Amino acid sequence: MNLHEFQAKQILKSYKVPVPVGITAETPEQAVEAAKQIQQQTKSTRWAVKAQIHAGGRGKGGGVKIAASLDEVFEKASQIIGMNLVTPQTGEKGKRVNKVLIEQNIFYPGDSEPQEFYMSILLNRATSRVMIMYSTEGGMDIEEVAEKTPELIFTEEIDTGAGLQNFQCQKIAYNLKLEGAAFKNMITFVRGLYNAYMGSDAAMIEVNPVFKTSDDLIMAADCKMRLDQNALFRHPDLLAMRDLTKEDPAEVEAGAYHLNYVKLSGNVGCMVNGAGLAMATMDIIKLSGGEPANFLDVGGTANAERVEQAFRIILKDPNVKIILVNIFGGIVRCDRVAQGIVDAYRNIGTINIPIIVRLQGTNAEEAKELIENSGLKVYSAVMLHEAADLVAQVLNKEVVN
Repeated sequence: MNLHEFQAKQILKSYKVPVPVGITAETPEQAVEAAKQIQQQTKSTRWAVKAQIHAGGRGKGGGVKIAASLDEVFEKASQIIGMNLVTPQTGEKGKRVNKVLIEQNIFYPGDSEPQEFYMSILLNRATSRVMIMYSTEGGMDIEEVAEKTPELIFTEEIDTGAGLQNFQCQKIAYNLKLEGAAFKNMITFVRGLYNAYMGSDAAMIEVNPVFKTSDDLIMAADCKMRLDQNALFRHPDLLAMRDLTKEDPAEVEAGAYHLNYVKLSGNVGCMVNGAGLAMATMDIIKLSGGEPANFLDVGGTANAERVEQAFRIILKDPNVKIILVNIFGGIVRCDRVAQGIVDAYRNIGTINIPIIVRLQGTNAEEAKELIENSGLKVYSAVMLHEAADLVAQVLNKEVVN
């Protein structure tokens, strides 16, 4: 589950990770009031106005602006709220901005030069350990840093049984070339960030930049956080932060019916039970000359209603030219899936795209008989390669629906 920046910073703050003072606003008027409150707390006379969407690269798309007066806060907020923000991570369609975060200015004069660093915490699946990745090159695309100057990226892996050790925090601060108060503050920052990652069951926390102020404070100037959705049952307070308006509507609808669905950009819709079989099905679609339009796992307890809803969700994608149903009846009964296909045809109405069905396992013969007696135009396959051949034939228009 992705979080907005302001939500991620609320979590960091609860783990004593320093963040700039910030207040959200949904209108330009609220933005001005937020700026006034921040000025009273921090004496700041400059503010950052930051679009809140589930994507990075907001500054490049015009979603982050600096205001030097309250009038400018109103002006910048007016420009950002309601805009369709396009960034390298949103795709061409972009995402609508409904809210902005107003934050204090952290570029204030002091005894030392401000600095920006990069830091993220995530799971290294190759070693099954939590990894802290960090760099002196904050504020930049980390992919570009990795490509051009890989020697500037450091990693620290943590044995979660032992936890983050103090010498590891010191090593990070040393590699970032910090001294004095900044060195000590970075140690505290790293430990707090790690505690936030573990305590919230996060899948990833990325702070870019980690900011060293001119008086050697260390704070999270920006933050992207993704939570492990499978652990949200332990965090009802975090689950309440979910913003459904920023998620794909089809994926939200699928979740309501306990369907595991991820929209892709291809032309062949697929409905499968089991993640492994779903991945194999997408492979055969690729090998047949098509492109998967989605990942959809109906689960091991699929019934006719869930199968019908799966069809409805797939058919909402205008790019889908063919649907491949590939079910192995282990726990799920094939005749239930077949009934769902029949019900979908009858309840949805005219379906103008070809449907290929491969059902194997429990009650497969009953399922085949049910479909054949339904009078529906469905292509049937027994073996996986037969289904792949049918996909290729339909895409090459060698057969018609």
